[in-house]
Amino acid sequence: MTTLQLFESVNAFVWGPPLLALLVGTGIYLTIRLGLLQVVRLPLALRYVFGRDDEHHEEGDVSSFAALCTALAATIGTGNIVGVATAVAAGGPGALFWMWVAAFFGMATKYAEGLLAVKYRVTDANGQMSGGPMYYLERGLGSRMLARAFALCGILVAFFGIGTFAQVNAIKDAASLSLGIPPLATAVVLTTTVALVTLGGLRSIARVAEKVVPFMAVFYIIASCAVLVMHLDRIPDAVMVILHSAFNPQAALGGAAGMTVLTAMRAGVARGVFSNESGLGSAPIAAAAARTKSCVRQGLISMTGTFFDTIVICTMTGLVLVVTGVWNDPQLAGAAMTNAAFAAGLESSLGQYAATLGLILFAFTTILGWNYYGERCTEYLFGVRGILPYRLVFIGLVAAGAFVHLELIWVLADIVNGLMAIPNLIGLLGLSGVIIAETRAFFEADAPSVDAPCGSDADNASGACPRA
Repeated sequence: MTTLQLFESVNAFVWGPPLLALLVGTGIYLTIRLGLLQVVRLPLALRYVFGRDDEHHEEGDVSSFAALCTALAATIGTGNIVGVATAVAAGGPGALFWMWVAAFFGMATKYAEGLLAVKYRVTDANGQMSGGPMYYLERGLGSRMLARAFALCGILVAFFGIGTFAQVNAIKDAASLSLGIPPLATAVVLTTTVALVTLGGLRSIARVAEKVVPFMAVFYIIASCAVLVMHLDRIPDAVMVILHSAFNPQAALGGAAGMTVLTAMRAGVARGVFSNESGLGSAPIAAAAARTKSCVRQGLISMTGTFFDTIVICTMTGLVLVVTGVWNDPQLAGAAMTNAAFAAGLESSLGQYAATLGLILFAFTTILGWNYYGERCTEYLFGVRGILPYRLVFIGLVAAGAFVHLELIWVLADIVNGLMAIPNLIGLLGLSGVIIAETRAFFEADAPSVDAPCGSDADNASGACPRA
């Protein structure tokens, strides 16, 4: 058995039916308990995201929008471009449907993560806000063992999963295939740029994220819409192929051997989680740094991350792959498939360059976001003295990431993602009563009190959003 085969066997076990059921089941449970909050409260959440920031005097390190952009910087990455193509290659177009399902329920999960992150956050020795699953597992659930397990997995994901290898390898491939840039040159430029930004800490990362994330998302959406407009007549058939393949993949794929509903489901859910990170516990680490009046308010803002990431951007990528027909080419995979789709869709090499630029920007910001996540996990385990050594190791792994084999990268990323999700999901279920109580207290308050700062009479009476 080769190393790759061994890791694939471990991955199949980790991402078997139990974890899929735990991920989606947690989202379903929270959706029911919260009364379809991701539908009913989505307009309010979007208003908070795009509304005026009036929280300069609240506790926290960055604005709520900057915290969301930092989280989106980490989540909108290769999963939205390479990951969708990988899911479609592994599970057929039906994998996209299961990405939608996981994202819909994942919005409730992401809301709960953001809420708990602010509720249980603390101020570290450097005067910065620290929060996330390791803190609500220890301070809320009372389990230091689960907290440490999550933090350790978070460092592994940052080092060997989403944070470095998968992103760097994707940038290297895109730069090499489309722009003819040698891998060594890509590694040098990328490593230098990452070092300049990440050594400046959260505020430096947030400043870059606030500028780059909105630009890259709008740019990619415009490019995708251009392809879809040029193939408008094929969209209804593409949607039917996606739905048919989700429940009958062998028929949709011409009797592809071994293709089952579980295959499509596992590919869609795993790649969807890799993309939007709902249930992983990563985004609440950024949410904890937000200057915010309310843990519920920040939960709503965090929830929109999954909406933007999967419901909007991954859907764009998936539809482009299907309407152009490149998904059915066995010779294409990953970034090559997406590049081919945009080139065919726009009937020009400009399409390939658009996909390449989108991929490079997405992957670069993901590296920055995951550097911060791993740093907070390191600080939890080793204190502030561990931050600088962590940053140096992270930068070194970015430099090495361009020379690691792609297949092994994705399998390793899936494994550590799954291991990271387990303690976080246990925490969300164990603290679901707190989540429901905080949500009810927030929305049952009088209208003028709904946006009142923590410490108001309404909050003191309900216990909502206590300061750590």
